[in-house]
Amino acid sequence: MRKTNQQRLLNHYPAWKYVVLVVTVMIMLLSAIPTWYGEDAAVQIAASNSKLPSVLVLQQQLTNEGIAVKRIEQRDGKTTVVLDNDSQQTAARTVLADLINDKANDKSVLTLALEPAAPQWLQSMGFAPIKLGLDLRGGVQFLLDVDVDQVFKAQGEQLSEELRQLFRQDGIRGARVEASGMDTLIVRLPDAKANSAVRQFIRQSYPHWQLTNASGAGVKLVLKDDEKTALRNLTVQQNLQTMRSRIEELGITEALVQRQGENRIRIELPGVQDPAAAKSVIGATASLAFYAVKEPGTGSTMEMKDKDGRPVRVARKPVLGGDHIVDARASFGEMGTAEVNITLDHAGGKMMSDFSRDNIGKPMATAFSEYSRDSEGNAKQTSSIISVATIQSQLGNRFRITGAGSIQDAQELALLLRAGSLTAPVTIVEERTIGPTLGAENIENGFAALALGLGMTLLFMAVWYRRLGWVANVALVANMVMLFGLMALIPGAVLTLPGIAGLVLTVGMAVDTNVLIFERIKDKLKEGRSFAQAIDRGFSSAFSTIFDANFTTMITAVVLYAIGNGPIQGFALTLGLGLLTSMFTGIFASRAIINLVWGRDASREVRV
Repeated sequence: MRKTNQQRLLNHYPAWKYVVLVVTVMIMLLSAIPTWYGEDAAVQIAASNSKLPSVLVLQQQLTNEGIAVKRIEQRDGKTTVVLDNDSQQTAARTVLADLINDKANDKSVLTLALEPAAPQWLQSMGFAPIKLGLDLRGGVQFLLDVDVDQVFKAQGEQLSEELRQLFRQDGIRGARVEASGMDTLIVRLPDAKANSAVRQFIRQSYPHWQLTNASGAGVKLVLKDDEKTALRNLTVQQNLQTMRSRIEELGITEALVQRQGENRIRIELPGVQDPAAAKSVIGATASLAFYAVKEPGTGSTMEMKDKDGRPVRVARKPVLGGDHIVDARASFGEMGTAEVNITLDHAGGKMMSDFSRDNIGKPMATAFSEYSRDSEGNAKQTSSIISVATIQSQLGNRFRITGAGSIQDAQELALLLRAGSLTAPVTIVEERTIGPTLGAENIENGFAALALGLGMTLLFMAVWYRRLGWVANVALVANMVMLFGLMALIPGAVLTLPGIAGLVLTVGMAVDTNVLIFERIKDKLKEGRSFAQAIDRGFSSAFSTIFDANFTTMITAVVLYAIGNGPIQGFALTLGLGLLTSMFTGIFASRAIINLVWGRDASREVRV
């Protein structure tokens, strides 16, 4: 038999792998550079350029007040004044407010902002700094209280209306329903027959209400505790989703919205140093409802007032509420007045179509409702009729309403409706503004710890592993560059103080990959293999161990991110991304460097 010699080239990568490595590292490096430059304090002016003084006038006025200006940009209908000193941001806004209000007929909107300090050519390529959390960047924190008692009250009002309809259908005279607290109803009944009818109705249609005897033939209805708990959880969860939608409408992508306790919601808005605009939207509890206008004595009605204080009598039950609104846009009507174009979901569109078809020629009122707290801390609902219009034809899922006021009022109403109506009123019980000074201190201390840990690790690897140690050090530095670049590229990724702790932990985990590989190489050398063979066998034998260890840690990171909030998510994010970059640099990049340096000598192994 003839033996065929087969040669396998050890420690060699094809050219395309080196191209992938270099391109990947370069993209991540470009993405990480803007974070190194940081951000500059700025003041944004939301007014048309025609109503503003010229750029030279703005800059001269600020310079005269001793405020250093780095640049002034005008784009997308906004003027941004970028400052050279962060501490002068508030003073600059005051100077600009006085200057603009003297020159413009309307009051311009000035907000504090942060602008990337990286070169323009990097920004034009779409690269931006890593978004920082509230603990690093500063910002505003709100604590909101959800008044779930109003939900219990609404449940009672719905049951009261159903009982009154039952009385009319069954001809029960002398019966009435009285509210006793937010979750209790007292039903006064004339006789035992009516008592039996009510009991049967409650058992069949409203089993979540506990029924007991009251005075005479009456009954007492109390909302059960398990139903109250379910309603509370559902209400707070729905309000959480609505708050997230509202914040997205404001353009704040790094916000944290989470439940705190039974009835409260905590909102963190990093980078927002002027909370007025956010507060007006977040704290608002507004909704629309459409009612049929009724004459006195025609069924179950109630009285509401329009904006001029005139009474309007409407049906107690609305045609449909704001929960069916899926889109709302402000615009100008034919007469130049502000209006809001409404789009309903399928169910709301059908209800509006059926109602308008049966009530052509009759008036329909649009009611605007909002909640607030009185001096004693009790929730108070304020409702008013913003328009009464005669139905001219059958309506569908798209129509418009007028009477919202100015175009600014219409835009605010459209934003609230588009973001969703809250299922229960909320009030801001606590507001904290965290200054950027504390964030700067956290960043300085956190990255000092990162630099110390990274430096000690680099020194240890260089001393202990010598010629292979510097390979690990290059891979470790590349790993940190890629991690910063990846965090800057991923939408929604936010760096928090616990996230910096995750970065420090990543340093140890990244070098651990190289430690495992290098120890396997040393073992193979002790077995008498050549250096080229030891490298090849060391990488291949260590891969399964490295993969298993990183995979199990990745599971933990994913679980933490899925069920955690805020700081926990920040830690889990950097940990998970660090695992991916560590695998890439520790195995792929390290092997590429070793192949280039030592792979050319004595790298052919003859196998029979």
